[in-house]
Amino acid sequence: MIKRVSRNKLRQKRHTRVRGKISGTSECPRLSVFRSNKNISAQIIDDEKGITLASASTINMDLTNKSNIEAASKVGEEIAKKAIENKIETVVFDRSGYLYHGRVKALADAAREAGLKF
Repeated sequence: MIKRVSRNKLRQKRHTRVRGKISGTSECPRLSVFRSNKNISAQIIDDEKGITLASASTINMDLTNKSNIEAASKVGEEIAKKAIENKIETVVFDRSGYLYHGRVKALADAAREAGLKF
């Protein structure tokens, strides 16, 4: 019998492995992305203090389709705007074990265009 491991378990293993190498500080916090089938969200986190400095999600936005690339771009713009309001210019990007394409890439590109550096 073949033991099958779910995609999410494999993603969580990748995320744990990456999180051992990157961490957010007060000077350079971590931009963490969470992607579900229906929504996408992003948080800027200071891991030293254990606090969320800014967050944005499609749950709070008035969009017709919250699970496409356009919605991810809107979240990227929103998180960058909130970060700049909080005087955060540089972040470390944490893709949370997701592949860097599609919605995750669209969020990152939109955040870069809106002024965040990573």
